[in-house]
Amino acid sequence: MDLRDPQHAQVSVVVIGHDDAPHITGAVRSALAQGPVVREVLAVDDGSTDGSPDLLDALAAREPRLRVLRRTDNSGGCGTPRNDGLAAASAPYALFLDSDDLLPPRAAALLLAAAREQRAEVAAGLCVRRELPHGPDRPWQPRLYAPPAAPAVLGHPSERPELTRDTLCVNKLYRTDFLRAHDVRFPEGRFPYEDFVFTARVLAAGPRLALIPDPVYFWQVRRDADRLSISLDRAGIDNWRARTDAHRAAVDVLFTAGEHALARASRAGFLDLGLRMYARELDRRTPEYRRQWWAHTRSYLGTFDPDDLNPVDRPGRLLAGVLLAAPQPQDLPRLRELASRPARLLPPHARGQDATPLWSNELPVPLDRLAARPLRTLPLTVSARLRPRLRGTTLRLRLHEFYGRVAQAEPVRAEAEFVERRTGRVGARCPARFRSAPDGTPPDDRTWTAEATVPLRRLGAGTWDLRVLLRFADGTERLTSAHATDGPGLLRRRALPSAGRGVRLVQPYATHSGSLALRIALGPRGAFGVFRRRLVRLLGSRRRP
Repeated sequence: MDLRDPQHAQVSVVVIGHDDAPHITGAVRSALAQGPVVREVLAVDDGSTDGSPDLLDALAAREPRLRVLRRTDNSGGCGTPRNDGLAAASAPYALFLDSDDLLPPRAAALLLAAAREQRAEVAAGLCVRRELPHGPDRPWQPRLYAPPAAPAVLGHPSERPELTRDTLCVNKLYRTDFLRAHDVRFPEGRFPYEDFVFTARVLAAGPRLALIPDPVYFWQVRRDADRLSISLDRAGIDNWRARTDAHRAAVDVLFTAGEHALARASRAGFLDLGLRMYARELDRRTPEYRRQWWAHTRSYLGTFDPDDLNPVDRPGRLLAGVLLAAPQPQDLPRLRELASRPARLLPPHARGQDATPLWSNELPVPLDRLAARPLRTLPLTVSARLRPRLRGTTLRLRLHEFYGRVAQAEPVRAEAEFVERRTGRVGARCPARFRSAPDGTPPDDRTWTAEATVPLRRLGAGTWDLRVLLRFADGTERLTSAHATDGPGLLRRRALPSAGRGVRLVQPYATHSGSLALRIALGPRGAFGVFRRRLVRLLGSRRRP
C-alpha cells in the first residue's frame, strides 16, 4: 500500500514537545504505529535544550513519515508549536499529540473512518486519563462518548451544548481546510489552558461532528514528575488566574459568534469542573493563597449572568452562591466536602424563619431547590471511621440527616465496598444495618449508625477507596463516598500480623476531597516500599516552588 496514496494517507499528526527527552520518542512512535492512514508525523520541538531534537532527528533518519520542525526559542506555551505544525500539515486531517502522552492503536483510523463516513469536519472520541505508574485509568467526560451518546452525528455543536465541557484538543480529528477557512488557531506564546480557547473557536465555527465511543487518546498523568504539567501545577494562584482568563476568553468567543447556548453551557461546566476542583484544595493552601483565590473567584463569578448561577440546585452553583455571599474565606471544610465527587453537604444544617433550608445562619444561601431534588441525587453525608485491630477491623458509618429527607425515606441498610484504585476491582463488601439516633434528638441533627467488620485478608497490597451504597425503605439507593472522621488514633498506620506475610501495614487516610481510603502493604518489602514512596513524595514537594 502506498503511504502517500490520498485515499489512505489522510492524517497529519502534530506532536509537540519541550525538554521531554524521556517521553517524546514514545509519543512519536505511537503516532507512526497508527498505520497507513497517517501520511506524516510532524514533531515540533519548542526550543529544547535536553537533546530532544537529536533523538527526533535520529528517529526521522529511519522513518520517512517523520518530519522534525525546530524552533530556536521556546515559545512559552503549547499554542505556538501546535500552530506551526498545523501550518506545515499536508494531509486533509490533523490530529494533535503531546510529547508525554500516547495514541492507542487504531485511534487515527477510527476517527478518520467516522469523519469520512459522516462527512464531519470534526471527529471526537474518548480520552482516557491514565495515572502513572500504577493507574487508575479514568475516562474523561465519559457521558459524551459512552453509548447511547455515541456514536452520534451532530449537524451543529448547539445540538449538544455539553460538548463545551470537553475542552481538550487532543482527542479530536480536524479537517485542516475547515480550520484554515475559519482561521481557527491556538493562542500564541505563553497562554496556559490554550485548548479552552481553541476548542471554543472550533465550536463557534459550527462544524458537523461525529462522536465515537472508542478510546483515541491516553492522557498520561505523572504526579511525581520534576516539572508538573499545567493541569497539575496548581499550587500558585497564577494557575487559577490563567484558567479563569482562558475560560473568559472562550466564553467571549462563543458569545461573539452568537452561540449563547454554548456559552452558557461553558459557564455551567466551569462551575461543575474547574470551580469544584480548586475548591477541594483550598483548605490545603496558605492563608494568602486562599485570600487571593477567594477575591479573584468572586470577581470572576460577578461577570456571570444570574441565570448562569440559579437555581442553586447543583454543587457547583451552590459553591458559587456561597462564595458570592461571603466577602472572606469561610466554611472551607464544608466547601471541600461539597466539591468532592460525589458531593457531600456536612452539617450543621440551618433553616430560615419560613423553614426554608439554608447553607448556614451566617450565610443564608437558600437550598430549597437542592433539598427538593430526588433522594438518589442529594449530597448526603456519610461519615466513616476505620479501626484496624488484631481482633478484627471495624468500620463504623454514620449517615446524617438532610433537611428531613433522610428520615422521610427511612434508611435501612448500608453496604460498604472497598474498591482497588488501580483496577476498579471490588475487594470486599461489608453489609450492615442502620440504627437510628436516640429519641429526643433535634430533627436536623439526627444520624443513623451502622457497623461492619472488614475482612482485610481479602484486600491485597495497594490503595483502596471506600464506597457506600445506601438503601432506603422506599427502595431508593444512593452510592456515595464517606467523609473520613479524624480524631486521636483514627487515621494512623498500624502493623498487623499477616499469615504467610509476617506483617500487614494498614493505614486509613483522608483523600484530598476528605474521603476515607485505605493503604495496605504486605510483608517487610511492602512496608519498606510505602516508606520509600512517601519519602520520594516529601522530597519532591520540597523541591517544587
